[in-house]
Amino acid sequence: MASLVLRSVFTCRRFSSFDFFKTTKRVEFLSRQTLCTTNGLFTIYTADPINPNEEKFEKILIANRGEIACRVIRTCKEMGIKTVAVHSDVDSMAVHAKMADEAYCIGPAPTSKSYLNMDAILDVVKQTGTQAVHPGYGFLSENMEFARRLKCNKVENEPVITIKKSNVIKLTPAFFAILLLSILSPIAWMAFECKITPGFDGVVKDIEDCIKIANDIGYPVMIKASAGGGGKGMRIAWNDKEAEEGFKLSRDEAASSFGDDRLLVEKFIDNPRHIEIQVLCDKHGNALYLNERECSIQRRNQKVIEEAPSSFVDPAMRKAMGEQATALALAVGYDSAGTVEFLVDSKKNFYFLEMNTRLQVEHPITECITGVDLVHQMIRVGKGHKLNLKQSDIPVRGWALESRVYAEDPYKHFGLPSVGRLYKYTEPLYIPKVRCDSGIKEGSEISIYYDPMICKLVTYGDTRKEALDTMVKALDSYVIRGVTHNIPLLRDIMTEERFVKGDISTNYLTTVYPEGFKGKQLTNVERNDMLALAGCMYVKDSIRSVNFLNQPRTLESNIPKSWSVVAQVNDQDFLLRISIKKDHYKVVVDDQILEVERNISLSVPVLETSVDNRPYTVQLITLDASGHIRLRFQGTAYNINILPADAFSLNQHMLTKPKMNVAKVVIAPMPGMVKHVACRVGDMVAEGQEVCIIEAMKMQNSLSIGSTGKVKAVNCKPGETVEDEQILIELE
Repeated sequence: MASLVLRSVFTCRRFSSFDFFKTTKRVEFLSRQTLCTTNGLFTIYTADPINPNEEKFEKILIANRGEIACRVIRTCKEMGIKTVAVHSDVDSMAVHAKMADEAYCIGPAPTSKSYLNMDAILDVVKQTGTQAVHPGYGFLSENMEFARRLKCNKVENEPVITIKKSNVIKLTPAFFAILLLSILSPIAWMAFECKITPGFDGVVKDIEDCIKIANDIGYPVMIKASAGGGGKGMRIAWNDKEAEEGFKLSRDEAASSFGDDRLLVEKFIDNPRHIEIQVLCDKHGNALYLNERECSIQRRNQKVIEEAPSSFVDPAMRKAMGEQATALALAVGYDSAGTVEFLVDSKKNFYFLEMNTRLQVEHPITECITGVDLVHQMIRVGKGHKLNLKQSDIPVRGWALESRVYAEDPYKHFGLPSVGRLYKYTEPLYIPKVRCDSGIKEGSEISIYYDPMICKLVTYGDTRKEALDTMVKALDSYVIRGVTHNIPLLRDIMTEERFVKGDISTNYLTTVYPEGFKGKQLTNVERNDMLALAGCMYVKDSIRSVNFLNQPRTLESNIPKSWSVVAQVNDQDFLLRISIKKDHYKVVVDDQILEVERNISLSVPVLETSVDNRPYTVQLITLDASGHIRLRFQGTAYNINILPADAFSLNQHMLTKPKMNVAKVVIAPMPGMVKHVACRVGDMVAEGQEVCIIEAMKMQNSLSIGSTGKVKAVNCKPGETVEDEQILIELE
């Protein structure tokens, strides 16, 4: 076994304690420059140190964008390999384009004209003398035609490209392996006499074919893109109507996300766990598995939280799943990093779901518990080197969690996309044992054209509890301003009883939040603590705003002895009596006396304080002269209005704004582009009828009317960009 080496490879904080991975092996430190987009480095033990004398590629093109492009570039920098980035016109100032040694524009913003544009990418390969292409995940990562054209080194109507007498290598398997492990993978898997989910072994032709297949299999079914991943192009159907709708939306999403609109249909197993095995193979017949990842927390079939290892998997199950996964990979000549995904029932029976012939989004948690840099290994294997690891070199060390931080509104169907510019952005890298994989920075723009992921926030520790506690702290400390984000949902899950126990499944969100996510449900103690903090912030702001009128009076002489204010939150009113003591604030809420630390600052983005010795990490988002406070507390942002008691008594006479009848209008739930409008002015429409489709971040969203009536106005047309909460359709 290679000696364990401490390497600096990721954009995270360097910590001095080396007690996370316990080892008696020799530890060396390799000092190499690492390009980072934020302060600090993350250090891990690794079992695959970079050998400077090993033959390597001179230049690699990354056919992707965002955080995964940045992730690949970092390891290439560590290995001393030059990098080439490609980008759309709107990504010209993106972090990945600036990190690479060279960057080339390959087209306008729509993915079909840029990141899915094979001709443009192959032109850059030829122009730059690139020896290998890393596709990341999504886009062309599992596209068979792209793999074939790279393998053949052929650009349409042009001679074979020769680069130093070497083929251009795609750092995922060749097209025939992708073919076997996507559409034909169930057939291959049956050869090993292993269970698979019932499904149709072929491509679905049209809507009628989809409905027939679904009825043959039996509802519920999963309609999914054959070249898919990341939850794109996937729909669950429980009847013929949902199958028809799911086919249309999945097909359009698949074409937009992967340039391939072929679909599959398979049985949907109710209440399963989603557990996957990471495999790594070389070109010499060697393969190993890097343990499992639990990926059951999902919304719209897209993973939200992952962890490694799984609290449900025992050593015998891990071994069985790992051995079967590597057997399949070897059988089809797989020679890269890949992931075999399983559905697992309550009795630990596992059913083959699919194999992703690429790097997974959630690969960092595997790297944390194994010490293996998967990108490094993919590059080595692509160059033709043998794996320098054995299965015995891959233990499970500690626990890691990944939260996918998205620019999404979690209060709308667990997360509909949000767009905007990040006017303030600070990753929680000062917290030990935190890793942030991101491709953005303060000032970056989240647009409607691409996936809304902001960052993959990873925490780790010796135990699951330590990783959980660190994740809670990291989420509370993550500052994101300018877009709506899903941190409130992520933070709430981390402290939810079922999740803490490990009692989860793929329908976890709809079970725990049957009416949708409503924000953190505070106990009376937590609510009073939050109100006390808000009241003290109001008082401090009032003191800061004292006008001295050029009179020689000290600040203390202008401070009242006490304040009586009314705090309004969630349509409830609370009387607060606040006074300042020597080392704390005294706050009376609901006849409860609370002591608040006097360390409250209105100028820092993250405040560490306590109420009655209960520690809190809070963020003051806004505080204006009218007493409106927006405070992020326990992950959720609360709007709190504070008024002096006498002003509150007068406020009762203010008129309230009438509410809109939302049943007679269709409102855009998110910013996006109108793909289809299914009605005109004067048409009669029925309650629940689809009237338009909006696409945002490569996801198709069907919008229905809430009541029966005649269309009064259509305020959109296909191809137009609409804003969040814009009225699209109106009834008389």
